[in-house]
Amino acid sequence: MDQSSPFATNYRREIKAGLRDIAPIVVAAVPISLLFGAVAAAKGLTPLEVTVMSALVFAGGAQFAAIETWIHPAPILTLAFATLLINARHVLMGASLSPKVQMSRVQKFLSFFFLTDEAWALSERRALDRPVTGAYWAVMGVVLWANWTAFSCVGAILGSFLGDPERIGADFAFTALFIGLVAGFGRSRVTLVTVAVSAGVAALVHHFIGAPWHVASGALAGIAAAYLAAPEEARS
Repeated sequence: MDQSSPFATNYRREIKAGLRDIAPIVVAAVPISLLFGAVAAAKGLTPLEVTVMSALVFAGGAQFAAIETWIHPAPILTLAFATLLINARHVLMGASLSPKVQMSRVQKFLSFFFLTDEAWALSERRALDRPVTGAYWAVMGVVLWANWTAFSCVGAILGSFLGDPERIGADFAFTALFIGLVAGFGRSRVTLVTVAVSAGVAALVHHFIGAPWHVASGALAGIAAAYLAAPEEARS
């Protein structure tokens, strides 16, 4: 590849943009992945098992939900159902993002393995003024995946030496980051109504029913709110 060609220049620019955007999330993910590794080790998983789980599943919320109910032998059906509910939002996220990513259908099918809340939010924000390229998406996804997998293993090795992350608020780091990302989407009436309804319903369901039902309930309520708040011409 000619290093001076416009294609090569744009490729490097997209890689740098992906690294720049994902860097704060990678930093925030470190205490979360360490915590997961430590909790999983306390449940009896070896560092190798923790590493394989993080590498193959790569879904923090679902992994924490699974570990919280982990017993021996593992309740496979219960874990599978909880994971399905928690990750069902990825279907909607993928449908929303797919038209904005410059990749073939096969490439999207394979690369959306790396779909996370944070990568989705960053890509949606970038798509407001430019297309999301494969290079930008790949860098974000692979870097965050490698970071999550590696530090989950470190957490499993360190185990109880980490202490309780709630003492320093580390358990809230990812949530705070995602709130900041969503806030950057804009303040249109539809956006505000969608976020408010989704958050309100999720909070109520979590309080009165509990996890993991609040995730699916919040997502469905947000879809309904966005549809009802959208202009008439957008619904037709």
